[in-house]
Amino acid sequence: MAIKFLDLKKQYLGIKGEIETAISSVVESGAFVGGSEISAFEEEFSEFLGGGVRTLGVANGTDALEIAIESLALPKDSVVLVPANTFAASAEAVVRNGLKLQFVDCGADYTMDLADLRAKITPQTSAILMVHLYGQSARIEEILEIAKEKNLRVIEDCAQAHGAKFKGQCVGTFGDIAAFSFYPGKNLGAYGDGGAIVSYDSALLQRCEEIAHHGGLKKYEHRIVGRNSRLDNLQAAILRVKLRHLADWNARRREVAKLYFEGFKDCKAIRLPQVKESCECVWHLFVVSVKNREAVMMHLKQKGIEYGLHYPIALPNCPAFNHQPYVVESHTPNASTWQEEILSLPMGEHLSDGEVKEVIKAVKDAVCG
Repeated sequence: MAIKFLDLKKQYLGIKGEIETAISSVVESGAFVGGSEISAFEEEFSEFLGGGVRTLGVANGTDALEIAIESLALPKDSVVLVPANTFAASAEAVVRNGLKLQFVDCGADYTMDLADLRAKITPQTSAILMVHLYGQSARIEEILEIAKEKNLRVIEDCAQAHGAKFKGQCVGTFGDIAAFSFYPGKNLGAYGDGGAIVSYDSALLQRCEEIAHHGGLKKYEHRIVGRNSRLDNLQAAILRVKLRHLADWNARRREVAKLYFEGFKDCKAIRLPQVKESCECVWHLFVVSVKNREAVMMHLKQKGIEYGLHYPIALPNCPAFNHQPYVVESHTPNASTWQEEILSLPMGEHLSDGEVKEVIKAVKDAVCG
């Protein structure tokens, strides 16, 4: 039997009755664009995050980032600092807002390196986009301190960190504004695309709503030039069901991670993830680093074990961002080195203890001999 990297079918079968009831309710109502499920989900997700934030559902996580950045009205041609090791959407959202971006190298935990971050701040810098990567928080306290000192706005990219906490507080509730993705493979995923923007600042969130709804809060009232980006009622209904299970699913992910740490603790050839103090990680991904990655991947494939690469090409090395006029040249040696070594192992509530132990054995056989 193959060991799946992700098993959405198994997840669905566990909540099938709840999902089918939710879908039937929306179909019978005929409310597909707009509807009560959207406002209910926005309220429930805000409650889940805590701290008095408000939520606006949008069409996908990339839209959430683009609209969030647009709402800040950053100075034209100013520079936003973005991690070198993240998904392309984090950088795309900056460029598509007509801003410049500069990549910050990753530190030992694969998130933004603080020394490199400080070194790259100039008078042209207007914001920091911190990504809570692989399910754990970025170095929130230090980044917020730097931002305050330099008078910079802070955008949180929480696409991989639904429910992750720092000192008991959920990510997405620290910066000026935050973006979430509900892509199906996320810890909280829809059955299609979906996203959300979160902020304490009601005026900022209203600006986002105007942008996302053709430039107005009411139909045909186009106050600004906007766009169309809506979370649909069907996806909201599905997300409401799954949100009720998210805490349990995240708890199981932590159990799986604990098994991995225990199983690999004596194998020095495997570089394990570093979890920061005071961080409650939700383990969207379990990423290790190995020198002989091709051999390890081949061995896993032979054993029927799925794996992933997040990310095989660091963003500064991608054609879209390499030597482009909208990118301030950046030296990111760690990201360039680690792109050849990082490997994502199966992670999720679908895994049994026995399957995790099979993965551990297969990796150790390939790496440790």
